[in-house]
Amino acid sequence: FVFFVEMSKAMSQDGASQFQEVIRQELELSVKKELEKILTTASSHEFEHTKKDLDGFRKLFHRFLQEKGPSVDWGKIQRPPEDSIQPYEKIKARGLPDNISSVLNKLVVVKLNGGLGTSMGCKGPKSLIGVRNENTFLDLTVQQIEHLNKTYNTDVPLVLMNSFNTDEDTKKILQKYNHCRVKIYTFNQSRYPRINKESLLPVAKDVSYSGENTEAWYPPGHGDIYASFYNSGLLDTFIGEGKEYIFVSNIDNLGATVDLYILNHLMNPPNGKRCEFVMEVTNKTRADVKGGTLTQYEGKLRLVEIAQVPKAHVDEFKSVSKFKIFNTNNLWISLAAVKRLQEQNAIDMEIIVNPKTLDGGLNVIQLETAVGAAIKSFENSLGINVPRSRFLPVKTTSDLLLVMSNLYSLNAGSLTMSEKREFPTVPLVKLGSSFTKVQDYLRRFESIPDMLELDHLTVSGDVTFGKNVSLKGTVIIIANHGDRIDIPPGAVLENKIVSGNLRILDH
Repeated sequence: FVFFVEMSKAMSQDGASQFQEVIRQELELSVKKELEKILTTASSHEFEHTKKDLDGFRKLFHRFLQEKGPSVDWGKIQRPPEDSIQPYEKIKARGLPDNISSVLNKLVVVKLNGGLGTSMGCKGPKSLIGVRNENTFLDLTVQQIEHLNKTYNTDVPLVLMNSFNTDEDTKKILQKYNHCRVKIYTFNQSRYPRINKESLLPVAKDVSYSGENTEAWYPPGHGDIYASFYNSGLLDTFIGEGKEYIFVSNIDNLGATVDLYILNHLMNPPNGKRCEFVMEVTNKTRADVKGGTLTQYEGKLRLVEIAQVPKAHVDEFKSVSKFKIFNTNNLWISLAAVKRLQEQNAIDMEIIVNPKTLDGGLNVIQLETAVGAAIKSFENSLGINVPRSRFLPVKTTSDLLLVMSNLYSLNAGSLTMSEKREFPTVPLVKLGSSFTKVQDYLRRFESIPDMLELDHLTVSGDVTFGKNVSLKGTVIIIANHGDRIDIPPGAVLENKIVSGNLRILDH
């Protein structure tokens, strides 16, 4: 009898999995039909790249249906071996060769430029927001590379990976760099259809992305760089010109400058064996507990993101003591390796399922991948533990306040911590919701305060700052609802809490 029960259990499990398989195949067929319908609405000049996009989406959707649950087995996660993450100091200590120009000529700089400035209340590409002395993220990037090309008499090109959200506005602005000593190229990320959370079918009815279709499409995360770069033809062009590595980073990370020591390590490895993939990591602080971390998994370096961690282990993942480092998304990747793996269809990146609610209230999901997740597909990968100064992202106006202040000095497009600051850590700044939008933030500061001796700043409510204010130590300013606080010009606040109401009126 027990044998009979076990048999019927096995059969019912088998039946259930067969049933699921049938449903999965039906769903794939339905999606295929929907995508074919969408493709018939493409004009002749859109057809080719739309077909590539939709084929790419179908592959991703197929994998999405195959994978269930967290994509890592927590028991297999180990700390990376000592030699797989090198300290930057060790790499810098090797110095630079005499022929650094010929090494630089093997490099292409790629900036991820797909994001909009919406989270900071700005329209258009985020890279066009002014961050320092009227310079935008893009201005600073071009200045950095031009400085390299002039200093070393080289030809390092800049490549921007745009999305359909940023491409048009970015291209308009590129004309202003025509006379700079930097060749600038662009290519576009794919455009994938968002799918209905319930039916899992595409929301889009045709290829257009205006009117009611505006929200039907999305750029599928920066993991798309491998396929898009390959499909654009640029990868082959650069290989043909003798380029060997790309340095990829987010355009809003102002610390991601070309580092000659890392480049030299790639081109002239001490053991003679070249790395195909280098990820810059840096030590976690309490603010970085959600960042992806490098682990050893089934004998290879692997990037693990918080979304992949089983719920029971999230606190362990966030622990600063067990996982001490996180990914800065500054990556150095071999062009030949990208070509080889792309042609073998061997780049394996976990799928990130990103739920969204459209303006009309419809729940959708978008399937994304992350560029760093491909590290496990490359040979001889390496992590380099770099100083925190190489990770200076501007995601909020709190970050913007830091980079606009006298904590940093600007030289040839690169920001460096001021020598006048006595300790190297960056202050913790939290500006409240009245400062979220860039234009509100700018209106509330008559000039950027002196922050050289600041440790911690929290501002909440309706607060404005007069000219030449100086902030030191820990400063907390809280205007309760209905109150307003005007910090007077020339005020020096050192280890102060300011609350209540403080109005300064012209008379």
